[in-house]
Amino acid sequence: MARIVGVNLPKEKRIEAALTAIFGIGRSLSAKILEETGIDKNTKVQDLSEKEIGLLREHVAKLITEGDLKRKVAMDVKRLQEIGSYRGFRHKRGLPARGQRTRYNARTKKGKKKTIANKKTVTK
Repeated sequence: MARIVGVNLPKEKRIEAALTAIFGIGRSLSAKILEETGIDKNTKVQDLSEKEIGLLREHVAKLITEGDLKRKVAMDVKRLQEIGSYRGFRHKRGLPARGQRTRYNARTKKGKKKTIANKKTVTK
């Protein structure tokens, strides 16, 4: 089992796709890492040698990933909120921060809509 930066990589996947399981590594960065380490991108994770896994660990350790990256993103959002910027205000309110319309959409950011039934009025 290949474990890199505290993340278990899925055994059955190609290494190019499996590296994307690490927060902060996407497809393009994964391809770049494999090119620099000289590992074939079509190799399955279970077929990697210990030497290749060691090379990957070294290379990924140089990048900001997982907990450090999540902490950095959270601090960036907190900074925006503290300085009172428009984007910070949108983050605080739980609304889209990048100019999207919210009249009909934005359900992912705003949350699921809850309908409230009319309450029956008591007649005397």
